[in-house]
This record gives sequence, C-alpha cells and structure tokens, in this order.
Amino acid sequence: MYISKVNLVNYRNFKNEKFLFDKGVNTIIGENGSGKSNLFRAIRLILDSSLLRSAYSLNEDDFHRGLGSWKGHWIIISLEFKEVNNSEIIRSLFIQNGLVINSERKGIATYNLIFRPKYSIRMKLSTLIPGDKNGLKKELENISIDDYETVFTGRSSSDFCNEVNYSKIVGDFEKVIFPPKIDQSLTGITVPFQISIAKEVSFNYIKALRDVVSEFNNSKLNPLLNLLRTKSETLELDKYEEITKDAIELNKKIEALDDVVNIRNDISDTIKEAVGESYAPSSMRIKSDLPEDAEKIFKSLDLFVGESFDDFSGNISEISLGGANLIYISLKILEFKYKKSKRDSANFLLIEEPEAHIHTHIQKTLFENIDYNDTQIIYSTHSTQISEVSNIERVNVLAKNMSSCVSFQPSYGLTPKEKTHLQRYLDATRSSLLFAKGVILVEGDAEEILIPLIIKKVFGISLDEMAISLINIRSTGFVNVANIFHEDRVKRYCSIITDLDKAIDSIHPSENDTPKEIAYKNKMKASQISGINRKIILDEFSKDNEYISNFYAENTFEVDFISEGNAFEVSTIVNEVYKQKQLRDDAKKDIVSSDKSVYGQRVLAMAKKIGKGWFAILLGDTISSKTFVPNYILNAVIFSKNKFSKSLGVRIISFRIKTLITDFPEDQNYQDSSKLMNSYLEGNITFRSLKHKLITQTEDNVISLVLEKTNVI
Repeated sequence: MYISKVNLVNYRNFKNEKFLFDKGVNTIIGENGSGKSNLFRAIRLILDSSLLRSAYSLNEDDFHRGLGSWKGHWIIISLEFKEVNNSEIIRSLFIQNGLVINSERKGIATYNLIFRPKYSIRMKLSTLIPGDKNGLKKELENISIDDYETVFTGRSSSDFCNEVNYSKIVGDFEKVIFPPKIDQSLTGITVPFQISIAKEVSFNYIKALRDVVSEFNNSKLNPLLNLLRTKSETLELDKYEEITKDAIELNKKIEALDDVVNIRNDISDTIKEAVGESYAPSSMRIKSDLPEDAEKIFKSLDLFVGESFDDFSGNISEISLGGANLIYISLKILEFKYKKSKRDSANFLLIEEPEAHIHTHIQKTLFENIDYNDTQIIYSTHSTQISEVSNIERVNVLAKNMSSCVSFQPSYGLTPKEKTHLQRYLDATRSSLLFAKGVILVEGDAEEILIPLIIKKVFGISLDEMAISLINIRSTGFVNVANIFHEDRVKRYCSIITDLDKAIDSIHPSENDTPKEIAYKNKMKASQISGINRKIILDEFSKDNEYISNFYAENTFEVDFISEGNAFEVSTIVNEVYKQKQLRDDAKKDIVSSDKSVYGQRVLAMAKKIGKGWFAILLGDTISSKTFVPNYILNAVIFSKNKFSKSLGVRIISFRIKTLITDFPEDQNYQDSSKLMNSYLEGNITFRSLKHKLITQTEDNVISLVLEKTNVI
C-alpha cells in the first residue's frame, strides 16, 4: 500500500493543491517557504500516531490566509492509497468502515481529515435565504474556532480541490447557498474515533535538523534512546534483571569503599561540630548513582564517533556538523527499520531536507541508497544534487505564488520516451530549472557566459536575483527539456533562445567563385536551411502553449551582437585574438564596417580561431552599462520574468536611469526621466503616473519593457 495522491484544501499556504506520488522513492522539491514542511505536516496528521492529538486541535492559524475570513470554510486533508494489501488489519479497517469505494476502484482507498463547522453552525448557514449576504455576514461574525470539529472520513469519491465540488460540499459563499445535509458520497463515511490508520502502519519522520546536539541532549528526542527503546521490546526481561542486579551490587560496593565511608563520617562529624546535634541531619549517605533500571541505563549511554584516522572518538558535540547530521539520519533510518519489522501493513518514511551540512556526493549517495522495496519514501529538498538523481516521474515541484503555494508535476502527461530523455538530461546544474521562477534555454557557450553578464551590467541585478535560471542545453534539443513547461506540468515561463543562422552574404554561386568561396556559400546555405527548419519545429512545438516562447537571433549571437551596436566591445579584444599587427588592423577595420558580410565573417572567424567559449570570456571583460542588449535577448528575459513587482521594477529603472545619465550626460531625455523618478521617490506622483509618463517619453528599450511588465498595484 502506498500514497498515490494528497489533496490539500485551505490548509496553511495551500488553497487547493494536488500532489501525485508513486511507489518507492518520491521527491518534493522547492525553494524556501514554498510549503514543503506544511505538506509533510499534513501527511503526518493522518499517518503519524504521535500527532493524532494535534490533528484534533487545528485552529484559525491553520486556515489558508488567502481566504480572507476563515469562518465557515473547511480544511480538508485527503490521502488516496493504492494497492491496499490483504493484511487482515488493514482490510478490516478499510472495508468494514467503508474506506474501499467500489469494485471499479478495487485496491484504492481514501482517508480524510476534515476540519469543519459543527452541525449547529452548518444548519444555521443552510437556512439562510440565497443571496442574503448580510445574513451570512452576521452568522459568520458569531463563529469562533470552538464551533469547529475534526472528523476522519473514508470512501470519498470527490475531488476536493475542484472548486465546484467544494461548493457542493461546503457551500457557495458568493451566492449564499449552503447544503442542509452532508452528501457522504462526496465527503466519505465518518470513521469512528477509536479507529485510526496511523496505529496500523509503520511511519517515521526524519525532520530537517538544525541542531543535532540539542536533539541528542533531549531524552525524549534523542534518536539513540528512541532506537534503544524500540529495540528493547525484543529483549528478554531476565537480561534486564541481571543487569539491574549487577548495577545494584556495584553501587553497594562503591558506597562501601573505605574512603567513601570515612568521608561520609567526617562530613557528618563536622556538621555536628558546627551546628550541634540538634540541628544536624538525622542521616547522611554518599550514594553511587549508577542506573538501576532499563530506562536510566539507556539514558546513561552515549554515542562516540571517530572521523579521523588517529583512533580518536568523540561524542556527537565533538564531530563536524555534517558528520553529526549523517549519524542522526542513520539512527532514524535504523529506528524505522526496527519499527517496520513489526508491521506488515504498510511502511512510510518522510525525510525532510537531508542535505543540511552534508557534502554533495554524500547527498546523492544517501538518496540513491535509501530505497526499500516495501517502503514508500518521500523526501523534501531544495538541493540540486538530490533533484539530479530523483526520478522525474516521482517529483512534485512546489513554488510560491503570491500568498499561496502551488504544486507542479513536471512529467505529467509526457510519453515514456519523453520522460526518459528528460531524466537523462537533468544533471545537478540543469535541474536548477525545476527551482526557478523563470527559465531561459540556450544552446551555446557564448550565450551561457555573456547573457548573465550583460543583464547584470544593464539591469543592475542578476538573473539569479530575478529568479531566472539560464540553462545551456548544448546538443540535447530544446523540445526534450522545454516540454515540462506547460499548463498540465510546470507553470513557469520558459524562453528559448536560438539562432536562425541566416546567411550574412549571398549564397548564390557565380562564375568567378573560387572553390573556397563556393564551399563557404554552401555552408551558409546549409546553415540557413537548418535555421528555417529549426524555427518551424520550435514554432509548432510552442504553439498554443502560453508558457513557452521562442526568440531568434537573425544570424548568430556574435553577428547580432555587433549588429545591435556593440562593435566597440568586439574591437577591444582584437589584440587578444591576433598577434600580428596587420591582422589586428584588418580585424578592427572589418568590425566597424557597415557591411554585415564583412563584420559578420570577421567576428565568426575570431570566435572560431580561439574557440567560442574563450571568445565569450574575453568579450565578457568588455561588457558595461553602455552595451546594447540585442532585442531578442531582452525580450527573452522579459518573457521569462513575466511580471515585475513594483519594488523590483523601480529598482531596475532607477539603476538604468542613473547609468544612462552617467554614460550620456548631454541627453536631455534621460535628465527628464531622472526628474520623474525623483518625483515618484519623493511621493509627489503615483507609480501609475510615473509608468505612463516614462513609457511615453523614454527611448530606452530596457526601461520601456520593464515598465510594461511591472505591476501597477
């Protein structure tokens, strides 16, 4: 039996989100604050027996903040299980209490936690006249958290995340229509409080650890003590008795030592001398405090570990943070193995952010090695090393979206072949695209090296600060990667940047052409045809997909870079490419030519001579705020970002105006833009007014495009 689906409705930072899981190892990846811990807690409220009491004490803070007012709404945590096994206990729990739905869903079960208004409140709401918003407001004002109850249900057939279904179950707050009775075919049949699935499965949760030492110092949380307690159930009692007798005898022997007895007598005599017989203690002993029962014996044990080769072993506080975390995780895994050996129903292991303080190679090894055939394991992580080795079919991506968190399933709907290609591609660097809020895909070293530099110099902030990942796919093929960005999968904006390779000179042969010139023209013709075909394929691929857009260099990056007005930057590195003076002079002359066939051929020859990657590195040293961003690159960045917050937009525009004034002090247009910006910053005009006036008067593409995509609110 394994968790196949989790639905969360109105729970903490989830409005109505669905998560899909499979047997074996699953991964939840996402940035900080994206809801990974809240998802784990939701699962634990149902499966972790140590949290059963917490499940009954939800409060207003557990409601999704996006609701505005929580009053009257429901929290629903729903788990769907597949391959419900033939264990007598589980079958008894699921079937006798109606958790297996019908023959069409054989082997599928649902188990739900519902936090809802009590019956009296639901009845009051159901008697309201449809459309009576004042009456609804009055009833809701009187509701407190004490008017809520927690119930567990099963045999539900409803998709709780569907807003239409939610309205049928809970009610329509806009139309003021609330059902007079609960439709149990939708919500499921109530499971008696005396019965709980948490008591019938093996479940362990390994939390994200921030302070290992404090965990070991806490007798309730110490993983070594918990491990011993779990294992101790299988030890023979007479062995405990034997150890206890030995401890008692040893205590007596220590207390009977001559020095101990003499010191005790001397202390007693000294007190009597000081305060007299009347005020002296009636008796005194020096006791040996060696543990004399199993629990105290366990508490006296400590773990000593050696990390060096000099045979030194220290306790957990004396080893590295990474070593301590690794020991902690290992003990918790062993504790889980002991627990699951006592259950045959189902085994679940949740591991939260295991990467803390652990070397990247150990992260991957740990992830790949912890895999039990009879256990469903769910990791949460923001480590690209772990996401690299995760099976893309078993990945859920979490992302922040305003006040909510949303979930994506990156392989949903892909063919097995598409999944395989994607899985092979996502190494530690490229898997960062699963964490990004926007993605730019390129296929060349020049773009990979120079685009981030250009954006940083021109925008004043980096692609990373904009939460955009630029990924060089090299020869993988855009389609094999970009297909995860889709309405059904990852709803993030992806820009594809590639070259059309349009010929920079005539491709038609003439009678006077030399063999070398004919070969050059044939090469240009072949590249141009490839570029046309590439565009046809990509345009068809991205058609009707709002999350993907293609941006093309008319020729190649190097040629278009000069075409945009950046001949100076390329001229600056000529001396690094050519050693002979004549070659240098010829190259500089070609680069500033107005003829594309001349400067184009020259810049491509320079890149070929020293390698495109090294050419880009040299060119990177010349990039400045004066560099012109090729329009197709600028538009690609804007598309990937999609929306700029007002604060981010103002930051970019302010930087851009300041640098333009510095670079072009005589341009009155930039002086006027600066005055407008200062007026806004001083509170004299609204942002809406600033946006309108700047867009009207500015001649700078960066400012115009950023303003268009900046929220007015």
